[in-house]
Amino acid sequence: MATRLPPLNPLRAFEAAARHGSVSAAARELNVTHGAVSHQIRALEQNLGIGLFERSGQRVKLSAQGALLLPTISAAFESIASATAQITRPATSGDLTIAGVPALLSFWLLPRINQFTEQFPDIRLTLVPSNDPQRILSPGIDVHILYGDGNWPDCWLKHWTNLELFPVISPTLLNNQPLRTVRDLRNHVILHADDGREWHAWLSAVDALDLLRSRHHFMTDARIAIEAATYGQGVALGDSMTVVDMLAKGNLIVPFDRSVAAVHSFYIVCRNEVRSTPIVKVFIDWIYAALAENDARAEPQVSGRSSLRRRPERIVVPGAFKSLPGSPGQITSTAKRTSLVRPPRALQKRKPVR
Repeated sequence: MATRLPPLNPLRAFEAAARHGSVSAAARELNVTHGAVSHQIRALEQNLGIGLFERSGQRVKLSAQGALLLPTISAAFESIASATAQITRPATSGDLTIAGVPALLSFWLLPRINQFTEQFPDIRLTLVPSNDPQRILSPGIDVHILYGDGNWPDCWLKHWTNLELFPVISPTLLNNQPLRTVRDLRNHVILHADDGREWHAWLSAVDALDLLRSRHHFMTDARIAIEAATYGQGVALGDSMTVVDMLAKGNLIVPFDRSVAAVHSFYIVCRNEVRSTPIVKVFIDWIYAALAENDARAEPQVSGRSSLRRRPERIVVPGAFKSLPGSPGQITSTAKRTSLVRPPRALQKRKPVR
């Protein structure tokens, strides 16, 4: 049988008086008389059978039992107030704060923000670059797009998409320093978005771990590593979400027709109490619809790409990288360029932080 709770009004009076350290201040906040607050506090003490305050003049001081009760009561009232504000907020207007993996926000979400705004013009977005699961329960963030293993308790979460990883390089750097085979990576700077594990996985899959002795830069963030690649600073590992638009525009090229599954996946995450609020619901529905539309457009382009599951054959650059007479290493036609910018086929089973 459920435990019987103390009456609500006395709890409100207790919380306000304890927070202010004054019965008079609590009375002003609650818009009642000093006597009414005192009566409610005495009623709560009688209900619980304990003293909650040590009274001294105009000020009140919490007893040991009162100090133990206050944090829980305050948190409960804050949760009630937050939930009430959320459910009474119109579905298509208000402020919505989204935290997400920096690379995903910059390279995937930002180019599509106009699509969301066209559907919901009165929703004001705040974007927070973060992939910190410790912030899931933060009341200042409504929805998180996290890269990880999905093992985060006490919240609502749903798998969003998996990832493949594959090398990417700028066309300018490729023309100046060709990549005809994987072995040619020894002549390039390898750009890491983590501590080296992702490149280790890709090079291991193509039997080229010795290339880890090449030149390296560590960026610790996929956004910086990908930007460095676009500036021709080296070869980075792109993924099947964040570099899609840059591949389509020709800002980056995929030199090898192979990919590996990422260790983790993207998840949509939020606090349990805000999941059903209209403004959160419309964003979550939209981002899944945007992903489905993105996948539908990409599917015809990715039919030829394969993933590294077993020991691969020797990897060579597609024919578009063969040099023209008098113009070494340059891409020669639109058809050839298109064949190089197609992202890898999505794996049936992929896995999360970039």
